[in-house]
Amino acid sequence: MGVAGAAIIGCVESSANEQITSGSLLPSQTTQEFPVIVSTWNHGIAANRSAIEKLNQGGTILDAVEAGVRVTESDANNQSVGLGGLPDRDGNVTLDACIMNHLSQCGAVSFLQNIENPISVARKVMEDTPHVMLSGKGALEFAIDKGFTESNLLTEESSLAWEKWKLQSKYNPQINSENHDTIGMLGIDKNGELAGACTTSGMAYKLHGRVGDSPIIGAGLFVDGEVGAACATGVGEAVIRIAGSAIVVELMRGGATPEEACKEAVNRIIRKHDDLTNLQVGFLALDKFGRSGGYSVYGGFNYAHATASGNEMIDAKYMKEW
Repeated sequence: MGVAGAAIIGCVESSANEQITSGSLLPSQTTQEFPVIVSTWNHGIAANRSAIEKLNQGGTILDAVEAGVRVTESDANNQSVGLGGLPDRDGNVTLDACIMNHLSQCGAVSFLQNIENPISVARKVMEDTPHVMLSGKGALEFAIDKGFTESNLLTEESSLAWEKWKLQSKYNPQINSENHDTIGMLGIDKNGELAGACTTSGMAYKLHGRVGDSPIIGAGLFVDGEVGAACATGVGEAVIRIAGSAIVVELMRGGATPEEACKEAVNRIIRKHDDLTNLQVGFLALDKFGRSGGYSVYGGFNYAHATASGNEMIDAKYMKEW
């Protein structure tokens, strides 16, 4: 699927093997078209398109990733993010999100209810407070104070799914190979500035109050302007246990490509868990040179990759078959 906007194309040179270390990020040898936007799962196509449009309009890369994931948050047909997200076991839609830029400025909200676009609240936390994360009632009060409007996020479709689930009387979170539970987006502009955003309604039918990796800087998302950025999707508890996104970025700092870094993080997940039944985790990474890559525990994880001249889905490599 094409993406309009040749006006923002930029090119830099990058080395596929050059070690990434602080102060030595001088691209060389290989041409890479900038900007680059990558995001998790099929819903990333529409999100990427919005992000590129925001850049075309003169927005920053932080504006772009915020605008991109807002598309998914506001899509009532998506049952894993924002409006229409599947509820917790008590029927409450609770949202988590975080955002981060190349200067390590970041903001997050967790256990937020009744606000359709938690990513924008997270940005307000970053820009308008001395804090990184607000949670629950406090996050909601902050959002209302900043002008956000409360609304019922539990759609009829998600409510019916919850009622059907309750008939089983099995109060266990729902995990499966197609649990597209998050949108994580990473971007780099033609000036080499990076940003990332991550947002979710969390694991379906979770315990009330559960928070996963998505709003946690270093777990669900991490951005280092000297190196690159990474985000995660899947079972958040497993990602938190290895500080997954931060690990991916540090591996890239040591010279790993984005795909290699994501693969090693997946291997760490596997090594840390004796029981891998339904334990799906995927990582997505973007380095300072505009190279991207992903990897997952099981097959099925894919991500959308966009530049000003194209927007396509890529199937990530994986370690295990379902």
